[in-house]
Amino acid sequence: MAERVWSEKDLVRCANRRLAVLRHAEEVSGNVAAACRYYGISRTVFHRWKHRYEDEGIDGLKDRSSAPLCCPTITPPDVVEKIVYLRQHYHFGPLKIEMYLRRSHDRKIGHSTIYRILKRLGMSRLPASQCYKRHHQRWKRYEKQRPGHQLQIDVKFVEPITADTGRKMRYYQYTAIDECTRLRILRIYPRSVQKTAIQFTD
Repeated sequence: MAERVWSEKDLVRCANRRLAVLRHAEEVSGNVAAACRYYGISRTVFHRWKHRYEDEGIDGLKDRSSAPLCCPTITPPDVVEKIVYLRQHYHFGPLKIEMYLRRSHDRKIGHSTIYRILKRLGMSRLPASQCYKRHHQRWKRYEKQRPGHQLQIDVKFVEPITADTGRKMRYYQYTAIDECTRLRILRIYPRSVQKTAIQFTD
């Protein structure tokens, strides 16, 4: 396999990416371990870059190998921030994040790369409170243990009914459901006022 020839522009770009990692640890996170997790590199690599930068400046961060590529591919920080935001606020998975970034931001990044970013940030799995649950797990009918202990009462408007006189009459349906037995009682009244409600419950 032919070796890749690095242009000066490529070397400078690689050095700037490595410098961004060092600055992130110093100015943003203030923590080497956090910066390494954020960019997906090991502490050994971080400290090697740091020592070279301290000894030689930006030139020390340029790639020195004749191998095809030894500079870890670093996802731009702004893209990582978007991935984290979509995961935290919309609970998108890697595939959906990939599609969103491509359509809305014209950024092409594979879902496998997105998954690795989420995994190293500890976000590959959503908290239990945010995970999708099956229907029978999400909905639990509210019940009481003793009949008559508590009633659920609802009032709704019934479509006007035409009386014998030709006049349309308005009615209201009162419904009471026992929270234990689920027994339901319905009554129709011409008015929805306090007096009617008391009469219904009595």
